[in-house]
Amino acid sequence: MSETPNDLLYTRDHEWIRKEEDGIFVVGITHHAQESLGDVTFVELPSIGQSFEANSIFGVIESVKAASDLLMPVTGEVVAINQDLDDFPEKVNEDPYLSGWMIKIKPDDNASEHDLLDASAYAAEIS
Repeated sequence: MSETPNDLLYTRDHEWIRKEEDGIFVVGITHHAQESLGDVTFVELPSIGQSFEANSIFGVIESVKAASDLLMPVTGEVVAINQDLDDFPEKVNEDPYLSGWMIKIKPDDNASEHDLLDASAYAAEIS
């Protein structure tokens, strides 16, 4: 059974976001996504300062099974990346919601969370 924390929002493409108190969003992939990929072997992340539109590719994740694009949940600018994933990509498998986070973004003023799913809607999508 997949874990779907209630305090996150989700995309249909299996990314999650968590809004921090300062308005920054933390982004990663879901437990369901990492489970489907298998053992993660490499994560390619963008540079700090890059901006992306919602649903555009911001990186790539590779596993023993496949390579998949990472899609931006909302429009925004990358303000931090999880550099630990360079040496320890398996953190995505071990703890996708905490130590396996990928990027932090400052959302655009016009960024919309309306297209994102709450935990129950995402759970229904993957069941």
